[in-house]
Amino acid sequence: MANSLIKTNSFFDLSDCILCPRACHADRLSGASGFCGEAGEIRAARAALYYSEEPVISGQTGSGTVFFSGCNVGCSYCQNYKLLGSAGTAAHRTLSPSRLAEVFLSLQEQSAANINLVTAAHFLPRVIPALESAKRQGLSIPVVYNTSSYERVEAIRALEGLVDVWLPDFKYFSPELARRYSKAPDYPEVAAAALAEMVRQCPVPLFSDGTHAIDAPDDADDPLMIKGVIVRHLALPGCAEDSRRILSYLYSTYGDSIFISLLNQYTPAAEAVSDPLIGRRLTEEEYDDLVDYAISLGITNGFIQGAESQSLAYTPTFDGTGLDNPYRGVTINRERKSH
Repeated sequence: MANSLIKTNSFFDLSDCILCPRACHADRLSGASGFCGEAGEIRAARAALYYSEEPVISGQTGSGTVFFSGCNVGCSYCQNYKLLGSAGTAAHRTLSPSRLAEVFLSLQEQSAANINLVTAAHFLPRVIPALESAKRQGLSIPVVYNTSSYERVEAIRALEGLVDVWLPDFKYFSPELARRYSKAPDYPEVAAAALAEMVRQCPVPLFSDGTHAIDAPDDADDPLMIKGVIVRHLALPGCAEDSRRILSYLYSTYGDSIFISLLNQYTPAAEAVSDPLIGRRLTEEEYDDLVDYAISLGITNGFIQGAESQSLAYTPTFDGTGLDNPYRGVTINRERKSH
């Protein structure tokens, strides 16, 4: 189904790119970069087991995470800024869809809990055939789609049947904050529409033990999520009211049909260090107040982070690991979130 969508929908035409809400019309097939900083070929900078996702994603064996180059949002505070375009310092690798399929299968052979696609939106016309090819060749572990949520509904719909777990951000409720930090004042409405489509596809969470909720007292005992939606919100310093509005919106709209991951890991990076509002870390009091607010709303399907997550040390090295040669046993970041 997905391949036929690629052939019949103009929004997949990279020669006049309108793949994302930016609709920049770049001729990416001729080598021009879109707003995302990328031309038509897939580029990535790391494919390896990763242990710092939510415990139901990382599990005991690690999430098979592929970090794609570029981004269509470009937040000024991005911790993965090294991945962004030609200005980034990551060791980018160009991959054909067939090579990307091999990478997926290699991660499965390494006992990855799932395949975790990080910021793949701007490569979907190439990533979708890679997923289909890998599945034909025996890819059987869940596919996680890790996204900023600044995506067209058509793109999310094209992934139906290929993605098992949706891992979207919900960055802003305020159009002004979205404009200030991501140059995307329409982000709240775009993200809300994209999320609604994700929940339509996966309306009920499902875990590897056959249950629909988490009740284990320890993260180490959490079953893996094999179907469902986990919405992430990165709490920004000085933006508590916006965070509260997001938490309220998510719970009042979706209740326990989604999980909410409230991130405490904000660390000023790139342009953010000079911003008077977000040029600092979140305080313990700010984060604890948001956790208390979430609890007061009745949110129980959630994840929180400790203060130790506020470090760039948790950003992996984008050195091309896992993209050129067979995997060599590199693992990183065993810090886990609690729920």
